Amino acid sequence: MIGLRHFSIVIMIRIVAIILSVIALAWLASKHTNEVLVYVLGTIFIFVQGSLLYQYVTNVNRKLTYFLESVRYSDFTINFRSDNKMGRTFKELNQQFNEVLHAFRQARAEKEANLQYLNTIVQHIGTGLITFDSNGQVNLINNAALRMLGIYRLHQLSELKEKHPRLYELLSTLDSGVRELYRTPSDQPLALQGAAIQLRGMWVRIVVLQNIQTELQQQEVESWQNLTRVLRHEIMNSMTPIVSLVGTMRLIVNEDIEKSTNDQEAVNDLKEALHTLEKRSKGMMQFVNAYRDFTTLPKPVFANLSVAELLQEVIQLLQTDLTGSGVLWKISVKPETLTVKADASQIQQVLINLVKNASEAFSNQTNRLITLSAYQTDNVTIIDVEDNGDGIEPEAIENIFIPFYTTKKTGSGIGLSLSRQILQQHNGQLNVSSQVGKGTVFTLII
Repeated sequence: MIGLRHFSIVIMIRIVAIILSVIALAWLASKHTNEVLVYVLGTIFIFVQGSLLYQYVTNVNRKLTYFLESVRYSDFTINFRSDNKMGRTFKELNQQFNEVLHAFRQARAEKEANLQYLNTIVQHIGTGLITFDSNGQVNLINNAALRMLGIYRLHQLSELKEKHPRLYELLSTLDSGVRELYRTPSDQPLALQGAAIQLRGMWVRIVVLQNIQTELQQQEVESWQNLTRVLRHEIMNSMTPIVSLVGTMRLIVNEDIEKSTNDQEAVNDLKEALHTLEKRSKGMMQFVNAYRDFTTLPKPVFANLSVAELLQEVIQLLQTDLTGSGVLWKISVKPETLTVKADASQIQQVLINLVKNASEAFSNQTNRLITLSAYQTDNVTIIDVEDNGDGIEPEAIENIFIPFYTTKKTGSGIGLSLSRQILQQHNGQLNVSSQVGKGTVFTLII
């Protein structure tokens, strides 16, 4: 306001000076003095005053134009000189311009810092995120989404047609608030949910991708646990009175029937039948009790564990069995100081089960080898248990984590189910990949 007030005063002074010059010129001309000289000097004086007025106004307009252009194109690097060469008015005007530009610079710096902060968060969250406009132009895709889709960049939705044609259709037609399920070519289940917002006059669609494999596995485990509890309860309720009745019948045979009959052969047959019935009943009860851990697994007690020491302990426990089976082993931990936060006994139980399974996966191989390797990626610890055995048939690999399913003649079918449940309680995963005739790799992700 001060600058504008001074600007008005200067304009008024210059206009008054021009008016006075014209009046003086007219007065001198009326005195019949040297009219030519008066007109020449008056014209020069008025021209100078008009030029100064024009220059003053033009300079102010030029500064205003320069200032407004810098704001329009967000060029806040310019600076106006705060000097007195053109008067106090220009000095104050320049100072005001500089203060406004400084405020713009600060606001833009804060905006860029906030954008950088939000972008860092978006790129590091585990949930996939894709935003695109009505033309299919992808504005943003974070690292999690790229990993889930197995791609390294995405500029247009149409680029998904070749590798993810079903996903392209879902993204193109996904309504706000609707949740869809999509399975990647690697059979990873992804939940898609979209929303639409208006940004700078344009509609932008935001799609969230979430890997729900762990969620589905957890629901599957809970379903099997519920079924196992019911079966165990019903079988135990049925078998307990049978075992009790067998004991009672044995006493009757020994105390009453055997003494009151001379048919010893019939008595012996009856005793043998009762013994067989009791043995099978107790065997059934033991079989059912073997699944108690699957339904009553305790919560893990977390502690920082040395991965190298953990793997060494597992090998030491199984060293005799591995040597007897002619199986060699190799341990690789990178870095050697790698640690993991887990329940020592439960993770050890998982590794023991996997190594024992691996040692039984050989038939005629002479170079039998089990490799335990551990490393860290994306802030998670990976432990691989790999063998070069017979591998697992494709139709079997889909069922190996189902309780009671086993490919062994003497297996209970509970080891891998229990191992996956332990990993889920650690907020991790247990995955498998196998090729028939080449070997199998079980991967613990913690």
